[in-house]
Formats: sequence, structure tokens, C-alpha cells
Amino acid sequence: MSATTSNRLRLAAVALLAGSAAALLVPTRATAAGPLAEGQPAPRLVGRSFSGETFDLNALNGHVVVLNFWASWCEPCRAEMPLLDALQREYRERGVVVVGLSADDRHDRKEALQASRAVGYVTGMLAETTSNGFGAPQVLPLTYIVNGAGTIAAILRANRGPLSSDQLRSAIEQALAAGTASPPAH
Repeated sequence: MSATTSNRLRLAAVALLAGSAAALLVPTRATAAGPLAEGQPAPRLVGRSFSGETFDLNALNGHVVVLNFWASWCEPCRAEMPLLDALQREYRERGVVVVGLSADDRHDRKEALQASRAVGYVTGMLAETTSNGFGAPQVLPLTYIVNGAGTIAAILRANRGPLSSDQLRSAIEQALAAGTASPPAH
């Protein structure tokens, strides 16, 4: 993959984080229509990555987005990060974008930034979002899978340890099978 293509994917991922998000967990936030659930449109999500780029989840429509809420102090969260990083590399050519938002408090930003340096996908702070329709996660790690149409395809929570590769792959493959993901532009 060329450096230009890689940069485009990172920018798309950053945009994805900001505009709309996907869900992989049992509902964690009530909306006017009730708690977040699979099959609902992903709520608005706009923020800033650790690299300073603005992201908008709505801008990632056409891509399958894996939105992971994590924290630097959360061992299962940290255990999932290498898996998410590998999945980003594996599925990037198929239009999948991984975004990780740290639920750490603002005063723990340094620790979150340090933890995020080990991965190549877009990361940022949940506390630094300017629009967050997902709310604060009630459990960590929490992962939402948003399909290319901007709908929550899956909600995955790992309250008993990190998610497995099989769980994540299955959710991603189902979202891709819906035919809504766009391969990255070259």
C-alpha cells in the first residue's frame, strides 16, 4: 500500500470517529428513541485524534467502522489493542476503519497517549469529543461495529476479559457481507 493510500485511510478513520459511530455492546446510552441497539443509526461522534486531526464518524459512511472505547488502566482494553491493530491492517483494503477512544479522564491524557502509540489506528480521547451521541461507556472495553450505511451492526462488550479475534472477525465479516463498505481509494 502506498504512503498516500495509508494517509487517506488514516484521514478517513479520523473522519469516521467524528461523524457517526458503530456499536458492539449492549445498549449503554439512552436516546430519544431508547437505548442504543443494533440496527439503529449510529449517533453523531465528532472529536480530535491524538495527532490533532478532527474526526467525524458521519464522514466515514461507506466504510465499516470498528469503534472501540478503552482506557489506559483497563487491562482487557490494553490486551485488545494489538488485535484491533492487526485487524485494521488486515481489513483496511476492504474498507474497514478502526477508531479507539480513550475513556480516561483528561488528567490521564498522557497515559492514554502513551498506550495509543503502540497501535496504527486512529486514537483520541472521549473527553475531547465535541459531539458524542454514544455517551460515556458503562463498561470497558466496549466496541461498536458500524456498517457502511452508518447503522450499528454489532455491540460487543468484554466485561470478562478482552474480545477474541473470532468475535471481532465475525462481527466485521457480517458488516462487510451487508455490502455497504467501500474499498479505500487508491
